[in-house]
Amino acid sequence: MVEQSSIFALDIGTRSVVGIILKELENGYEIIDIEFKEHGNRAMLDGQIHDVLSVSKLVKEIKEILESRHGVLHKVCVAAAGRALKTKRAKVSIGIAGKPIINKQDILHLELMTVQQAQKELATENTNVHSAHYYCVGYSVLRYLLDDEEIGSLVDQQGEVASVEVIATFLPKVVVESLIAALHRADLEMDALTLEPIAAINVLIPPSMRRLNVALVDIGAGTSDIAITDEGTVIAYGMVPVAGDEITEAISDQYLLDFPLAEKAKRDLSSSNEITITDILGFETEVPKEEVIQNIMGSLDKLTSAISDEILALNNNKSPKAVMLVGGGSLTPELPQLLAKKLNLPDNRVAIRGIDAIQDLEFREHISKGPELVTPIGIAIAARKNPIQYITVTVNDRTVRLFDMKKLTVGDCLLASGIELNKLYGKPGMAMIITLNNRDITIPGIHGEAPTITKNGQNTTLDDDTIVDGDHIVVEKGMDGQAARIQIKDLIEVKPSLQILLNDRPIQIEMDIYKNGQKVTMEEALTDHDTVETVYPKTIQELFQRLNLLPLTESFHIYLNRSKVSLPKFATKFFKNGLETKLSSPIYDKDKITIKKENQPKLLDLLNEKGLSLNYQIPVIFNGEQITLHKNVMEVYRNGELLQEESLLFVGDDIQTVEKNIEPFIFQDIFRYVKIQLPSVHSGNFTLLRNGKNATFYDKLAPGDELVIQWPVMA
Repeated sequence: MVEQSSIFALDIGTRSVVGIILKELENGYEIIDIEFKEHGNRAMLDGQIHDVLSVSKLVKEIKEILESRHGVLHKVCVAAAGRALKTKRAKVSIGIAGKPIINKQDILHLELMTVQQAQKELATENTNVHSAHYYCVGYSVLRYLLDDEEIGSLVDQQGEVASVEVIATFLPKVVVESLIAALHRADLEMDALTLEPIAAINVLIPPSMRRLNVALVDIGAGTSDIAITDEGTVIAYGMVPVAGDEITEAISDQYLLDFPLAEKAKRDLSSSNEITITDILGFETEVPKEEVIQNIMGSLDKLTSAISDEILALNNNKSPKAVMLVGGGSLTPELPQLLAKKLNLPDNRVAIRGIDAIQDLEFREHISKGPELVTPIGIAIAARKNPIQYITVTVNDRTVRLFDMKKLTVGDCLLASGIELNKLYGKPGMAMIITLNNRDITIPGIHGEAPTITKNGQNTTLDDDTIVDGDHIVVEKGMDGQAARIQIKDLIEVKPSLQILLNDRPIQIEMDIYKNGQKVTMEEALTDHDTVETVYPKTIQELFQRLNLLPLTESFHIYLNRSKVSLPKFATKFFKNGLETKLSSPIYDKDKITIKKENQPKLLDLLNEKGLSLNYQIPVIFNGEQITLHKNVMEVYRNGELLQEESLLFVGDDIQTVEKNIEPFIFQDIFRYVKIQLPSVHSGNFTLLRNGKNATFYDKLAPGDELVIQWPVMA
């Protein structure tokens, strides 16, 4: 019987099956034996077993050969083909407006919802497959977003919409089930399970190297498997249905060789500069290596193009820092150089890695050191170090079997059960729409509660990672949220009153609030479609209206013969915080308003403004004294009242003028302005002189005339 420290592993590939016995040492591993056999027919296709009987027969043959040399084998480590893995990106957004605080459990719930969305999208692409037919074998968060802006963490954040974008990897359950069936028919029990890309990466790219952006390509016979590392993890897996057989077929077609001979010729190219071939007609020919490569360059270009295109697609359309090649197909001549050229990498950044690159591995001289054994050895080591097992749990009384590829959590159990995670949170309550000052405002309802989750009767969380076989999990939907509730004081952001200093006197201005036309207080509760209006002075004019200080006006005007006339220097002036302003100026809390009113104008001020006069006048000199003569030429009335020059005017007065005919002044008009004293002694009649010449009482006067009355003097 094989020693307990030994590991039996199988690499079941598209073309062949490799069996290996590995011995675990104190500080590493030693290869004890290897057995290799090719499939007799197309029993495998793209990593999935299509003919369980044929595969199990070949597995049994290898098992019996190794048993003949090392004793009975009961358990075996195997790998699910990496080409069967499905990688899918998905993004899910949820509204968080009004939610108090986002916590870690909310974010984890959102992450799992996104993984489930990826699972559904994957099933949609394969219409005959249900999403529950896939195992989620891991996921990574690509980014968190808050209101469509990328953010480092959503914990304690508040906004409108929270989003998570993930990349998740899935494995079809049928791949695992068919693998188990083939082993059972070969009288073998699955000791441990791993994934082929993970196996190769674990032995070639340890976790300390995974911060580097590196591509690992396992080139087999029918397919080429690809895994990409970056930022400390494996970020993507892929596969192209082109590999070593493509080159073998090209050699077969070019030189008329049977397929096995073409395969031998391909392998000889890796170690010889000239190969000997015998075609189907029996002719033997020696062909230089350069000639063969030139003749199959089209197929080489097709293979490297397919691999490079898939690497770029998996790596966000950029070349990785380096590429490692494993698998028998990696020995294809010129493959590393051509692939480096396709990816715009230096030749030394694309390299074939054999088992000699595996740390702490011993092997005997007869063991091949080539890249074709990297994956089989990786399967044995990875399956022992990181075995994948099945466990069975119940979720809401439903039995769920989980593929234990990592430390399982309660969230993983819910995913595997097919429960729709987006329906576990209670629905938010009904929103309401309020119209505030002719503007519609939506008030969201109260968010629903988180689901209640118990494990074996005890409360638990989505990230509880103490899951063991036989656990009983119950999840109950959270309670729905209540309808929106709000009071007017929650809706109005401005202060309910203003403090204004008016002419150095403090005044408090209260806000009037109306709900559906009725005056209410700030404490009033609102319901859907309520209309709220706030009446609040926003300008100096509205303030004066509230205080009944109008009519005040910024300009003084009257109507003269029905035409508006302004008297600017008599306008009322307003000052806000020491600066002159207008009635339309907005007011704010703590503003200082000053009213400065000028003296009230008189009729004379209006006449001067318009260049008018009530009288016509001229200056004359009488007996050496200057006298002004005047006549009334215009009368001014206000509502039938005759006004004088000293009459006060009021804003908006309706003034009418009545003009009179202007008669020239005559000499006798002077006697209305002077008092004539007769001399005590005189003889005869007096004489009238105008500008030194004799005049009469009826002589017309002109401005500046000199008038004299002379009395005769007695001798």
